Amino acid sequence: MEGKMSGGVDTNETILSKLRSKYADKPWNETLQLVRRCMDKSKTDSRTSELYLRCLGRLHEELNVSSLTAMVSRLEMIAKQRGLGSHRSPTETTCYLTSDMFYLEVLLLPGGDVEDVKVAHHGEAPVSWEPLLTLLRSKRFDDFSMKLDCLSSLYNIIGDNETKIKVYTALQHLERDLLKISQLPRPLIDHDLHVDTILNGRIGKVTLQREGNPLSIKYYISPYDLLTDNDDAECKVALVVAGASDSTHRLQMTSLIQKPPIINSEGLPVFLPLDNVTSEVLPACFFLKLQPPLPMLSSFIHKMDQITEMNLCETDLQWLPFPWLLKASLGETSCSDYLEGEDAHFFVPLPDNQMHGYVLAGDVWGVEGLRGALVHSIPFTHPAHVPPLLELLRHQAAINTLLSSFITPHRPSEGSEPDLHCEVLPESDSSFSVSFPLHESDCLGVLLVNVKDSHQITCRLFTPCSKDLSIDEYIMRVLKRCMCIPLVMRAICRRLAQNGSSGVIASTLAAGYSAHAVAPAACLYTAVSEADVPCAPPVDSETVHTGPPSAMISQNASVTDDSCVPASPICSYFVMSVPAAQGAAGANTGCLANPYPGTCVGVLQSWSASNPLGI
Repeated sequence: MEGKMSGGVDTNETILSKLRSKYADKPWNETLQLVRRCMDKSKTDSRTSELYLRCLGRLHEELNVSSLTAMVSRLEMIAKQRGLGSHRSPTETTCYLTSDMFYLEVLLLPGGDVEDVKVAHHGEAPVSWEPLLTLLRSKRFDDFSMKLDCLSSLYNIIGDNETKIKVYTALQHLERDLLKISQLPRPLIDHDLHVDTILNGRIGKVTLQREGNPLSIKYYISPYDLLTDNDDAECKVALVVAGASDSTHRLQMTSLIQKPPIINSEGLPVFLPLDNVTSEVLPACFFLKLQPPLPMLSSFIHKMDQITEMNLCETDLQWLPFPWLLKASLGETSCSDYLEGEDAHFFVPLPDNQMHGYVLAGDVWGVEGLRGALVHSIPFTHPAHVPPLLELLRHQAAINTLLSSFITPHRPSEGSEPDLHCEVLPESDSSFSVSFPLHESDCLGVLLVNVKDSHQITCRLFTPCSKDLSIDEYIMRVLKRCMCIPLVMRAICRRLAQNGSSGVIASTLAAGYSAHAVAPAACLYTAVSEADVPCAPPVDSETVHTGPPSAMISQNASVTDDSCVPASPICSYFVMSVPAAQGAAGANTGCLANPYPGTCVGVLQSWSASNPLGI
């Protein structure tokens, strides 16, 4: 603070000098009591400055709360910081922290200790909250203040008290309907009820509003998260809240599920219509707040808009090519580091000093249809929107898990080369291919991965002259078990080495077929269902392990026997392709620019013509 000059003298320095001389001979305890009395005086000026509150807060933090007066003063200070009102009971043994929609009742003992903390939402009786009581008894005032902020966020609605009450009422009815949907009977798919509810439940695992937290829905859990083997495993979570909207919407004022519920062909209840009896028009809507925020492809965001009839795409989203968006969401880089058309190179370390390299061509992944944005919240207005929205979120989360499995910050040491080079190319918004060189051969293998939804993930391996379709069933079992592309590629190399496929290919090439015929750099896309392949023997426990690339790959949890993994340098290459006339329907035959200079490897003409795989 700058002091005014009067005759060349700083008035602030004069005031401080007078204060020092006035209290120089007084004991410190007397000065401390004076400071406490000043702090206890309420400031009624509505224009209370932020600076004043910060200074007062700092003083409270430095003073030890060891009396009833000090505890009440500290609670009133927290209320001011959070925009709440406060007052004391006539006996001064109870402190109330109040807002328009809820209040806290803090019961105090004469010595300043806290006897109980009760919370009352609008229209509800006060209920004791053990977490808040624990925080105050341990004098963790910062954590207590954060809990109050979470409680206030439940009513973050602009408008008068009547509007807030109606929106909160709508939110309560929505929560009850979502709970009813989650409790509808359904067949058990996974042997673990907790996991089955998260992955296969109509709306995931629902946790009701409690301790200042909104209703939450766990909708996805990855294989690595399952390693914790408890209910507190890290999951993808959606919080159900209400908030202000730029336009008005009809929100339910009662339950929309009939008694008893009528179930449609999709296993969901038939809802009552939103009319003047069951709903009201309000300047608000519901939101699914995603924790953590989810990177989503533009096509998935458009699908959500079609479900909710609300324009999430028109909000302020930052669009990026999807691999770079995933990389930024994992904290590997920032969104501003992206350069148009830039290739992405990733290196995944494996046990016994092995390493895979993955390349994603910027000109292929950078097309408009493969851009995405980080989604924090999804607006909606009806409980019927939640099940299909969560299915889309699960679908996207499964795709993200697979692609993120090879996005690592690892950088190889100078002069070292990956043992296996792979190129990842998109086939659609929910499928991609991984091309890789076959050991001791100039040909390529192609793994096609199709994520139809979070429950139907299929893959198929294409190699010249290979008729072993049982390998597809084996690869699918590995993929679903670990959801990790590097471990799947490791398993493929092991199986090919065991089957001697590379030797068969090499002998075929020696018979006179060209190994350097140039072909369009496009992948054949074929969707394969689980019924298309015969059942394979169970996967050995030593074969498949779960976990994210940064954790499980660095552990001893390997998918294959290290001695069986081929390790040979490769030249630059194209992805194999099959002419459209002989390929399956829907084959991607468009030409893509070769991001790698040098010799290209094409598909064998005999393989294209004879089509031994029968595709």
